[in-house]
Amino acid sequence: MSKRLVLAGLIWAAVSALAFLGLGNVIMAAGLSVFGLVLLVVLAMAGDWEQHPDFEEREMYRAQRRAVRWQRGAGARARDRERWEAHQARRAARSRTPGGDDRA
Repeated sequence: MSKRLVLAGLIWAAVSALAFLGLGNVIMAAGLSVFGLVLLVVLAMAGDWEQHPDFEEREMYRAQRRAVRWQRGAGARARDRERWEAHQARRAARSRTPGGDDRA
C-alpha cells in the first residue's frame, strides 16, 4: 500500500469524523463520507495508471500468441493443402478424359 493512499485514507477518516461531529445533519455527513470514500477508491485504482504495457508491447505479445497458434495449425493446413491438390488433380484428370463430366 502506498504512503499516498494511506495518507488519503487518514484524511478521509478525519474529515468524515469531523463531518459527523460538526454538521448537525447526518445525511449531509454521510453524503460527504461516501463522496470521500469514492474519491479514495478512485485514487487507489489510479495508483498504477502508468504501469501498463504500451501499444507496441501489447502488439508484440499478440503477435507471439498468433505465431504459436499458427505453428499449432501447421499440420492441419498441410493436410488440407494435400487434400486440395489431390482434389484438383482428380478434377483435371476427369476433365481431360473423353466423356468425363465436370461435376464435383
